Amino acid sequence: MQSTLKILKLLSDPTRLRILRLLGEEELTVAELQQILGMGQSRTSAHLAQLKAEELVSDRRAGKNIYYARAGTMPGAVAELIARGGEELPEATQDSAALKLVLRKRQDKAVTYFNELAGKFGRTYVPGRSWRALAHGLLGLLPPMVIADLGAGEGTLSQLLARTAKKVIAIDNSPAMVEFGSKLAAEHGMKNLEYRLGEIEEPPIKAASVDLALFSQALHHAASPGKALVAAHKILKPGGRLIVLDLLSHSFEQARTLYAHVWLGFSEVELLRLIEKAGFRDAGVSVVSRETRAPHFQTVLATARK
Repeated sequence: MQSTLKILKLLSDPTRLRILRLLGEEELTVAELQQILGMGQSRTSAHLAQLKAEELVSDRRAGKNIYYARAGTMPGAVAELIARGGEELPEATQDSAALKLVLRKRQDKAVTYFNELAGKFGRTYVPGRSWRALAHGLLGLLPPMVIADLGAGEGTLSQLLARTAKKVIAIDNSPAMVEFGSKLAAEHGMKNLEYRLGEIEEPPIKAASVDLALFSQALHHAASPGKALVAAHKILKPGGRLIVLDLLSHSFEQARTLYAHVWLGFSEVELLRLIEKAGFRDAGVSVVSRETRAPHFQTVLATARK
């Protein structure tokens, strides 16, 4: 009787119910559960310890990692209660999306590992090869589009995009940046590049008028990243695309004073949730680069469709 009461008490906690629902889908490490739940290591481990004590979860060691899974020996009535309660959780949908992202990251890590074993091609200097040159080449393959560069700064990227775009609208809240960019565009005869003064949370752009909304290292400057993404969704045409390049979450506090960052980056799960909450679909998020020098900022790329 005491064990039954303990189990019912454990299942009454929404977080433990979320954990059991996730572990029923896939075995996960503490770190992976942290990413999905948005919770600290100590709290996550404490919940797992309680569930393990009542034999609701099991664990196995693989190298340095410990993987947790829902116990296969639990009574059918308990499993049914977990299934029903888990589907009623308000976080169920976002947990499922975050689980897919975590599993994709695990797969990407394996691919990277075997790629490194395959050789060192691309890691050494090759005359004439550069990412800048490649970007110029690939931009020429894009169809003519109307692009909103949100948080454009002086607009270096906007000017590059304007070479092949139908029109580029560069938004920034700095009058000096807008003035500088506008002058530069005029000097280079870029009539399809327009700078506008405004906030990325309320860009001065007509609804459903652009094909691509781009945030390049801009969301971490936003007062409300979620609101900025909602605004991007509003200005996009049906089927329009979203691209976000930003910093992966970090602990370099000096970025607030050195670079006027409002947010210290975003985790992949956090960014995915913000994008989906704004109404986007087919969202994907991945880390695409890591700086070699401290504080080793990492860049995260997110794409989605309206």
